[in-house]
Amino acid sequence: MSETTQETLSFQAEVSRLLDIVANALYSNREIFLRELISNASDACDKLRYAALTEPALLENDSELRVELSLDKDKGQLTIADNGIGMNREDLVENLGTIAKSGTSAFLDKLGEKRGEVDLIGQFGVGFYSAFMVAQHVSVETRRAGEGTGWHWESDGHGSFTIGESETAPPRGTRITITLKEDAQEFLEEANLRRIVQTYSDHIAFPVELKHEGDEEDERLNSAGALWLRPKSEISDEQYKEFYKHVAHALDEPWSWLHFRVEGMMEYTGLLFIPTQRPYDLFDPQRKHGVKLYVKRVFITDDCETLLPAYLRFLRGIIDSEDLPLNISREMLQHNPMIAKIKSALVKRVLGDLENKAEKEPENYTNFWETFGPVLKEGLYEDRDQSEPLLKLARFRSTRREGWVSLEEYLAGMKPGQNEIYFMTGEDLEVLKKSPQLEGFYDKDVEVLLLTDPIDEFWVPAVGSFQDTEFKSVTRAGADLDNIGKESGEEAKDDEEKPEESDADALVTFLKENLSGKVKDVRTSKRLTSSPVCLSADSGDLDLHLARMLKQHGQLNQEASRILEVNPNHPLVRKLSEKLSNGAEASEMEGMGDLLLDQARILDGDLPLDPSNFSKRLSELVQRSLG
Repeated sequence: MSETTQETLSFQAEVSRLLDIVANALYSNREIFLRELISNASDACDKLRYAALTEPALLENDSELRVELSLDKDKGQLTIADNGIGMNREDLVENLGTIAKSGTSAFLDKLGEKRGEVDLIGQFGVGFYSAFMVAQHVSVETRRAGEGTGWHWESDGHGSFTIGESETAPPRGTRITITLKEDAQEFLEEANLRRIVQTYSDHIAFPVELKHEGDEEDERLNSAGALWLRPKSEISDEQYKEFYKHVAHALDEPWSWLHFRVEGMMEYTGLLFIPTQRPYDLFDPQRKHGVKLYVKRVFITDDCETLLPAYLRFLRGIIDSEDLPLNISREMLQHNPMIAKIKSALVKRVLGDLENKAEKEPENYTNFWETFGPVLKEGLYEDRDQSEPLLKLARFRSTRREGWVSLEEYLAGMKPGQNEIYFMTGEDLEVLKKSPQLEGFYDKDVEVLLLTDPIDEFWVPAVGSFQDTEFKSVTRAGADLDNIGKESGEEAKDDEEKPEESDADALVTFLKENLSGKVKDVRTSKRLTSSPVCLSADSGDLDLHLARMLKQHGQLNQEASRILEVNPNHPLVRKLSEKLSNGAEASEMEGMGDLLLDQARILDGDLPLDPSNFSKRLSELVQRSLG
């Protein structure tokens, strides 16, 4: 290594913490490090094979792509080498010196609760760092295909790494040398390496070879077969699970998988997995996909945006086509009509399989929905062609049930006279359940769907209805409960039996004048049963929760128009109405309107318009009540 180009750089803070955690919290499965490094080497070979489609010179003098393992028992070192795409300085810094912040944070958060139970390193995209579970020192020598300069990277995992030019880097590819810890010497045993490779990496599409000293030939450790091309009858569940861990770089078990072959106008094979746990980057703004596209076993890309819609980005696996031209460019591929046809078929197949699971294994399906439901609901907003099957797959919390409810179950349980699907949006399920807007619905046992995902604000107005029944927010001022629960001919009888309400007209008139400019209108409410007031939105205005979200993100510069609803049968409202009817002076009612409005805002999850004045008015009210 040239000393004049050597420099020492610090890991990002989270990576430094992560390396320490990996080294001290994951010993129970530390043999996984070899699977992760072999998977990375396989990916590097895949990338070179793809790059060579347009630059054949990259494979000159060494066209047999492979992964090699070698041992040096005297030095206590294990080496994993490949002749794949290799890395340059920028690749080393980006890939080995940084890590996705969102993934690390989630990893650390999970460890904070139960560090001793961690078995999840793969799902957080830290495959290379797993080497530090067994290594006291890691050295990487690499040269990117087609470039002249080789590079050297090394670290002991304690906060920094050294990087510089290397004269001993391989002609192409990457060589990782691990100096093993004293308690990890079992990884110098050939029999142990054979077992690990055959258990975890037998399906790698490139030869994994064990180099022997002297004149012995290199030993092939894996079958190097494309598992997705084999008949399903020849593949065990354990082989499927291990292949998932390889292709997804994960340690969780797959929740389900689909293995299929399509023949006819187009020919392609697919092996798709649904994870049990959320991938660490599931909600990354870039919404990257996890399905790799192959053409005749040649890796093309793992980021083909048109292969699957973004709302199915939790899928992991492989699509291998026989028809796409091998020399097609990445840009042309994204607009290829054959890809669009494959995409349409894949969406129908995946949604059909989920519908089958929901019908035959409802309890198991709810586990899937709890994990990936918020992502799947993005399709309701983005893919109108699939809105009907997606709505059938959707599950919701509601005011009537402890578990999840489908829309078909909701429709079956609607009350006589109910013509709409009622819903309410918010951030917290327990807070929603206690909202005053729901009191009238609770009173009549009308089920309301409780929606707590941010996407709910957007897909509901976009979809509008399900099986000709419209969705309606309970926070709309026009929610009419009068005719719900009544059989035909009962309306007059109910009206006769209804207790006489207090005359709140004077109070409503007073509040309209007193709160002019602060609310859009003041009305008596039929939805409230135990609360004195609540806020609602007019039929043409933004829903309450959406307006709050937009304001929090700087997309709404002023307070949204709101309607103040008062409960004419509440003791407080009755007293205030009586006071006004008996000719109370304006000074006696001073601040009452603002106090009622602030109370409604607090019940809705907002702050009072003026917290200081609210506190002052509340103190004065308490003093007066105490005489």
